Amino acid sequence: MPAGRQAKEINMAENQLKKREEISREYRWRLEDMYASDSLWEEECKKVEELCRELGQFAGTLAGSAGALLSYWKKHDELEYYLDRVFSYASQRHDQDTADTKYQGFLAKAQSIAVAAGSADSFAAPELLSIDGETLERFYGDNPALADYRRAMDEIRRTKDHILTAAEERIMAETGEMTRAPKNAYFMLNNADLKFPAAADSAGNEVAVTHGNYISLLNSKDRTLRERAFGSLYETYARFGNTVASLFTANLNQESFQARMRGYCSARAMHLDNGNIPESVYDNLIETVHKHLPALHRYMKIRKDMLGVEELHMYDIYVPLLENLDVKYTFAQAKEIVEKALAPMGEEYVSILKEGFENGWIDVFENENKRSGAYSTGTYGTHPYVLLNHQEDMDSMFTLAHEMGHAIHTYYSCKNQPITYSQYLIFVAEVASTCNEALLYHYLLETEEDADMRRYIVNHYLEGFRTTLFRQTMFAEFEMIVHRKLAEGESLTMESLNAVYHDLNVLYYGPDVTVDELIDFEWMRIPHFYTAFYVYQYATGFSAAVAFCEKILKEGQPAVERYVKRFLSGGCSKDPIDLLADAGVDMRTPQPVDDALSVFEQYLDVFAEDAQ
Repeated sequence: MPAGRQAKEINMAENQLKKREEISREYRWRLEDMYASDSLWEEECKKVEELCRELGQFAGTLAGSAGALLSYWKKHDELEYYLDRVFSYASQRHDQDTADTKYQGFLAKAQSIAVAAGSADSFAAPELLSIDGETLERFYGDNPALADYRRAMDEIRRTKDHILTAAEERIMAETGEMTRAPKNAYFMLNNADLKFPAAADSAGNEVAVTHGNYISLLNSKDRTLRERAFGSLYETYARFGNTVASLFTANLNQESFQARMRGYCSARAMHLDNGNIPESVYDNLIETVHKHLPALHRYMKIRKDMLGVEELHMYDIYVPLLENLDVKYTFAQAKEIVEKALAPMGEEYVSILKEGFENGWIDVFENENKRSGAYSTGTYGTHPYVLLNHQEDMDSMFTLAHEMGHAIHTYYSCKNQPITYSQYLIFVAEVASTCNEALLYHYLLETEEDADMRRYIVNHYLEGFRTTLFRQTMFAEFEMIVHRKLAEGESLTMESLNAVYHDLNVLYYGPDVTVDELIDFEWMRIPHFYTAFYVYQYATGFSAAVAFCEKILKEGQPAVERYVKRFLSGGCSKDPIDLLADAGVDMRTPQPVDDALSVFEQYLDVFAEDAQ
């Protein structure tokens, strides 16, 4: 496998990122596939505004006849189709250069239109609930086409205790822009305004520190560089700490407001109810991970011993443990390896993967002011898209596999479901992506002959468990604690939020890790905290993905067919818990999480034995 010298790679990235227009077109996503020009987007904005008006005209008619009800749903689908396109295009144009004022305006306009759409549709749920069951069944008989919307209406009726009157729903919809304000302000601060000082390595060379390359810097063998990059990042957050804490608390407050207004006992209950997920799933995750924390502590002790450091600091927990294995992958090499790794998924799956690689789905490299991190997105009728900040390391190769898992999940859902049920829910969103990662690990371990390289891969797999199952559960526990404190009337400040985060790091990482004070600010750089009660699904998704990977490798095509046809193709046609169970993994029990952590412990045993 290709390897390169760390110092050379870092020096190439120092000082200044490329501007957007300096990135070769072959490495930029092809948003023209959605709209050939910005003017076409603006025309479609007008169409969405007109559809909002047309949808609003159905108010007061839904209980009148099966025909009126069916016409409403068809208009609803039409609005959703165009609204998703308008919003996605604006978001993606904005994310490729967050400082571009033109696309800042596009995004603001799209958000405003989304609020208007929510307001226009706010009458529907209360009206649907006013239709008694007997009348609704008669409607299904009067017009069989209405049955296509039965599940959508059943879902509304399931949550009837939390749906308000038409007037109240309209007010709630109109609050949309205000409730998004903390998140929007945080994203602008984090992506466009925050700049981190360069960090000097042990030789005195200045190295740029960005959102995109930060984890790569923590992978450096140069401990001085790791420590200074760590300081550069978190000292910057500390300078803006009170502002970020204020934005975060404002977001917690708006979540609490939404939950109270809808009659939920907590924001967590509200968000989990969106997918009909029992709150016990969240609690089971934290309890099961706590049970296995001694294994994580043992891993940290091994890491400390192998690095030969007197104190293991938070900036030491990412660096690979094997010497002289600074593994690098060009983007072309990463694509080739990912394609081979996913061969067990069958020819159709791999052909979709190659389509994404070759035809403008992916925005590959970091550029100035590009949104940090990675994601996949997709709208009905347009191929999925993937945003990366590829750094040509092993983490980035796994990110490619991960995000293409999302993209192919979207592809299958949109291909096999009507638009009404095409968008899979958040609870299952991380399963397909992480299953791809697990298959990639197995491929690398099966094909690598060099003993040191195999140990490197095992170490990387252990890191996958640490950063996804353990760390995301720690994030989930942080969210749970701070929401509870807010509900109990406690004032949340930068200091109190930092204290919660510090104590969780001590609990999770154990006695052999020195929990540096600067890590207390890490919660400030986690954008997913502004999508409440999202992160726990990385951990549950990881657990389900490990189970699916094992089934696919052991059973072959029968397991692939169950996975693709019952899960990937299911969209939201069933509750996410049921989609997973139909494909063979029951997340109602702690068993998948327990089993996944047992796999972690098995690999840890292998790694510990080799380390001796």
